[in-house]
Amino acid sequence: MHPKRKILVIHGPNLNLLGLREPDVYGAVTQKDIDKTLKTIAEEENLSLKVFQSNSEGELVDAIQGAAGRFDGILINPAAYTHTSVALRDAAAAVGLPVVEVHLSNIYKREEFRHHSYMAPVAVGQVSGFGAYSYVLGLYGLIQEIDKRAGDVSPKRRKKKS
Repeated sequence: MHPKRKILVIHGPNLNLLGLREPDVYGAVTQKDIDKTLKTIAEEENLSLKVFQSNSEGELVDAIQGAAGRFDGILINPAAYTHTSVALRDAAAAVGLPVVEVHLSNIYKREEFRHHSYMAPVAVGQVSGFGAYSYVLGLYGLIQEIDKRAGDVSPKRRKKKS
């Protein structure tokens, strides 16, 4: 059994409005639905999961900085700050934790200004375009990265030799 890995999930601005906000783009799923799914996975994977949402760039920076020494990784949907916030990028780079960036929509199929991510160069990976399932894929990717950094090759994750 793995030691309990600690993951911080960060939802950026306007994600608290999921289900109401532009359902043609973001679907009917709510942030609460996403969090419930992630918590179910956390139980199955022996994770400690903390969820944080803010519309304030400064609070998001504080959350990222506060993760150092307390969490093993960060799953983040920076939302609109993806395309504007050097501060979030710098905070993520500074804490030295693996970060996975997620987006509900495929940001590269949307407006031109959404095609650039300040977070991507400091993230271990990015998942976009799969709706709420982007969070699930991102969480599993983050778990793999945390285990890899810890040198874990447990039977559940190890490929079987033929």
